[in-house]
Amino acid sequence: MILLAFFLSSVALGRVGRARKKQLTDVGKLGARDAAQVLANGGVATACALLLSIIPEPWFPVAVTAFAGAYAAATADTWGTEIGTLVRGAPRSIITLRPIATGISGGVTAAGTLAEAGGAAFIGLIAALLMPRSAMNAAMHIDNGFVEFAAVALGGLAGAVADSILGATVQELRRCPACERTCEIDPHTCGTAAPLVRGVRGWSNDLVNGAATLIGALVAGSLALVWYGAR
Repeated sequence: MILLAFFLSSVALGRVGRARKKQLTDVGKLGARDAAQVLANGGVATACALLLSIIPEPWFPVAVTAFAGAYAAATADTWGTEIGTLVRGAPRSIITLRPIATGISGGVTAAGTLAEAGGAAFIGLIAALLMPRSAMNAAMHIDNGFVEFAAVALGGLAGAVADSILGATVQELRRCPACERTCEIDPHTCGTAAPLVRGVRGWSNDLVNGAATLIGALVAGSLALVWYGAR
């Protein structure tokens, strides 16, 4: 259900303002998802699901919460990107607060940030509704969805913020000498090689997304661990 919520909401938002998004030719993360993007958004959550087959039963709630936290981070980032790119006016770097081109990683807007919070809360709400009602969690006395909501939503928001910070620091940023535009693709859409001007070589948007979902899972799982460990 959580995976379905992420997928359907991402597809729906991706259709909003499609004409404007097609104009963002300097970024490499819009449009149909390829295998690398699917792995970046779902790899950590899949690992959390696989853990359920090897960890002791008392750890199940932590793994399930981490699973939801990973998808909350992916959803928050997707909502923030899809809504943020529709805002008229330049976003600002989360690090320097200087205006940057629309769509370039590391940029934030008020609307995009609110969308991130909404995406994280959306997955948190679904987790809160589903987890206490599962037979596994009922046997473990998880009778209140508030903890799941808070842990997953905070994990998702933390992952989305981390995505912006990593996007503004370690992710590759290039500049096309022909168009004199910053971009995230090499070669640029004009066909000219775009040298690296910032970031760590090899750190693509997919790696940043994967790191963000990992942080979302770790934050959500850690909060669940603190809660259930104290009971």
